[in-house]
Amino acid sequence: MKNILNIALVGEYPVGTLEMFNEFLADYNTKLKIINTEEKYNELNDAEIIVLRTFKIKKNDIERNEGLKLIHKWGTGFDTIDIKTAGEKNILVCNSPGANSYAVSELTILHILSTYRNLINNYKNVEKGNWSKSKFLNQSYCIKNKTIGLIGIGNIGKEVAKKVQAFGGNVQYYDSFRLSQEKEKQLNIKYVELEELCKSSDVISVHVPINEKTKYMINKETMNLMKPTAILVNTSRGGIINEKDLIEALEEGKILGAGLDCIENEPIKINDPILKAPNITITPHIGGTSADLIEHMVPLICKNIIRFLEKKKMNFVVNEKYLEN
Repeated sequence: MKNILNIALVGEYPVGTLEMFNEFLADYNTKLKIINTEEKYNELNDAEIIVLRTFKIKKNDIERNEGLKLIHKWGTGFDTIDIKTAGEKNILVCNSPGANSYAVSELTILHILSTYRNLINNYKNVEKGNWSKSKFLNQSYCIKNKTIGLIGIGNIGKEVAKKVQAFGGNVQYYDSFRLSQEKEKQLNIKYVELEELCKSSDVISVHVPINEKTKYMINKETMNLMKPTAILVNTSRGGIINEKDLIEALEEGKILGAGLDCIENEPIKINDPILKAPNITITPHIGGTSADLIEHMVPLICKNIIRFLEKKKMNFVVNEKYLEN
């Protein structure tokens, strides 16, 4: 009998995730367990495959699991994984591009609508017993006929483009890798440079990974270009927007509002100054979090794990440059 392969699902998962993994991998000699607390994670030392959600994998976590062969990220972003150390130890790191794009794009729309229509401000006003239709009238807008500027046009950006067009919005985008003219025509979007996007967009929505090039790419300089009626939405990663500059821009009325699903230092601390910024909505990085997401995520990850078990070429490897030759 072949040795049992230990697979750890690290993080907090929707109900039914473990059962679905077991169903997909039923023909393989695997043993799965969910590691959903820091205490359990710090004790984990026998994982050969880790599926990661919400936690981080640092150098000592990799070294503690000496038999580790594969790390698969639940989602697209892999900035929570030490991919260099993994590669140097010949451990594959894969992500799951596109599997949660619809979920993140829906939350993006929620943040746009919430900020544009002052959902939180209106609720707080009603909560105080003030039933006013006009208090926020002059800072409330619709998406229809507005210019939506997308920074990043990957899977999520494309989904957002489709959805805002359904509301009647016009889409322009900036990305370091421009799409073909044929694809732009197909998506009904146009390419502009970042400076022009900041100047001419009514809504600016961020959909890029965090790296050396994107760190603080939205800052005082870029926000000074924006319209005073513009709103800024970020459902990608914290650290892309300089939060000190954002607070200043909101306090001084340089932009209308902001909707954030991520901040630079997560989890947020109760005394974080961004919580006191005016006209801002913050959610706790829930873009790729929904109970039904397993229907899309688990099959994608399991198919890739099966490729690994059958010694086939892996999909979505993100640390190839660090792997041993």
